[in-house]
Amino acid sequence: MITAEQGKPLNGLGSRFEMGGAQAWARYTAELSLPVKVLQEDSEGRIELHRKPLGVVASITPWNYPVMIAVWHILPALRTGNTVVIKPSPLTPLSTLWLVGLLNEVLPAGVLNCVTGDDQAENLGAAMSTHPGIRKIVFTGSCATGQEIMASAAPTMKRLTLEMGGNDAGIVLPDADPQAIAEGLFWGAFINNGQTCAALKRLYVHEDIHDAVCAALVEFARSIPVGPGSDEASILGPVQNPAQHAKLSRLVAAASRNGHVLLGGNPGEGLFFEPTIITGLSNGDPLVDEEQFGPALPVIKYRDVEEAIAAANDSPNGLGGSVWSRDTATARSVAARLECGSVWINKHGAIQPNAPFGGVKSSGLGVEFSEEGLKEYTYIQVMFT
Repeated sequence: MITAEQGKPLNGLGSRFEMGGAQAWARYTAELSLPVKVLQEDSEGRIELHRKPLGVVASITPWNYPVMIAVWHILPALRTGNTVVIKPSPLTPLSTLWLVGLLNEVLPAGVLNCVTGDDQAENLGAAMSTHPGIRKIVFTGSCATGQEIMASAAPTMKRLTLEMGGNDAGIVLPDADPQAIAEGLFWGAFINNGQTCAALKRLYVHEDIHDAVCAALVEFARSIPVGPGSDEASILGPVQNPAQHAKLSRLVAAASRNGHVLLGGNPGEGLFFEPTIITGLSNGDPLVDEEQFGPALPVIKYRDVEEAIAAANDSPNGLGGSVWSRDTATARSVAARLECGSVWINKHGAIQPNAPFGGVKSSGLGVEFSEEGLKEYTYIQVMFT
């Protein structure tokens, strides 16, 4: 079902991988709890901190991971005692509806509800974000839509968890081994065909190893089969929808004029797009500044690490980042200066259920996952006795 409506292949990091992730997050979330915390107990009295459910939580999910992100939203809300109304993307509603149907085989009636429809015609997102009966919105999607939700939710003072777009930067330090990091760089950038919020979307490489890193990346990328998601041999599939394909085509066309295409650069038949690697760009070029959300990676040459850090931070987004080096201590010192919610050393985008995940700047508000994410579905009541 996921492959049929989203396009990602069955294999590789595709729909079977997504279902494995959904299971992992479900199991971990089920083990979490928020017990009463005693703040004081002495001759002057007892003070307890209770975490209580907010009420009705509205979930708005995107089209890139229609089951796994639904699990990220639904299960912590239910675990903390809330009820949920989920609205999946109109581009990928079927697998989410199937998930909700399965959950409703065991949940009491009315605890989990799903509404679907055409966003533009029915404007369901706006109806949810303004509804006085909804106490929280959890949203994963674009920055523009997240900003609209935040504005429309203000009159009713809803709690918000917003995981919005990223334009994640990676910095390759001059001591890195190009062959050793090529596979990690590729999957950091091209997981789900680049249609991942925390994918590596711009790569800064020191001039001493720039050409070697590019060559290793291109060599690895050429080995990845691209084809229909239903083909067991495919590892990358098509772009999910025509609007995203058109945006990607525009950005790559502009980059092709300004830079040097090492691989790809051409739209394929239908919604396919060749994995694309382009050099010779810099901050200010659209493919570097805008979130492409597709299989195209700009590789930017730098001379000084300070220059690379400044360029990486020169973005309104701040979801994830990475540093690549043989020297872990040096990499950690550079990573600590990146303005992003998650930062990885010698990998990118490796999120997991026991680590909080969220962005800074325009990339979001609040966090998901782990005990910190669970707390966001509650309010605090302090009891004095």
